[in-house]
Amino acid sequence: MAATGAARAAAPARDLSGVTLRVGTYKGLWRPLLQASGQANTPYKIDWRELNNGVLHIEAINGDALDLGSGSEIPPVFAARQKSSVKLVAVTHEDLNNQATLARKDSPIRSIADFKGKRVGYVRATTSHYYLAKQLAEAGLSFSDIQAVSLTPADGLSAFARGDLDAWAIYGYNGQLARTQYGARTIKTGVGYLSGNFPIYVNPRALDDALRRAALNDLLQRLQRSFAWINGNFLAYARAQSAETRVPVGDLVELFNGRSGDYSLGPVTDAVVHSHQEVADTFLKIGVLDGPADVKPLWDRSFESVLRLPAA
Repeated sequence: MAATGAARAAAPARDLSGVTLRVGTYKGLWRPLLQASGQANTPYKIDWRELNNGVLHIEAINGDALDLGSGSEIPPVFAARQKSSVKLVAVTHEDLNNQATLARKDSPIRSIADFKGKRVGYVRATTSHYYLAKQLAEAGLSFSDIQAVSLTPADGLSAFARGDLDAWAIYGYNGQLARTQYGARTIKTGVGYLSGNFPIYVNPRALDDALRRAALNDLLQRLQRSFAWINGNFLAYARAQSAETRVPVGDLVELFNGRSGDYSLGPVTDAVVHSHQEVADTFLKIGVLDGPADVKPLWDRSFESVLRLPAA
């Protein structure tokens, strides 16, 4: 551990007190995570900007309104096709059981094959779009066989609660609320359909600025330590999440206890890039993309060495 600390401290110290990082977050995620894990005392300022999906994070980065954000592998596929100005510098590994395809408790739906002709909600250009497409294909169906309804997570929850949807492909605590408050049944999860890699998106302009790059380097290490901390301290994190989201602590703990694997943050690897390209190729195959997308140029491995060190 001492050697790790020395390696992390090897870079010359910089005065980052004048730096403000514009960081995209989701309600209940990074901001309370850093606070609960004791990593929030940064030597630079953080301007937190709440954006509820990865598409918005990339749009903000592309418009130079954000330095760092995050999301799934899906939005960068479209960014690659559109030649957006964004880099992917690390990946978090998160729960796939909270990426689920749900049916109403009073619905006759028992399998994905039963989705034919039904009203199915999803969030366009997200993991739910991707795994729903793969689950439909596996059942011999496509989006043209269902009444697909693209909704934000919040609007989807409202529609599901009203009975406007027969089924819903959704992620995170909105899916848990659908289960606990409205009796939703899980038909399938994202396990076997998603890699579990969730890229961290960075503004290339921030990478070109020495002080912002140094701040990003520090923040990535703090996030890596925080993700490692979650696995043994989830109740404390759940309380911090609940304070921000108003989702009951018990619901969050239930999600954690049913997780598909431990949380972590790691560097870019060949396997990560290969997995991402498979996602792009799948979207091309099912007709979501109008042409091939090469994702490799999006990936920046310049933080690889520091993120390979054990989380101190």
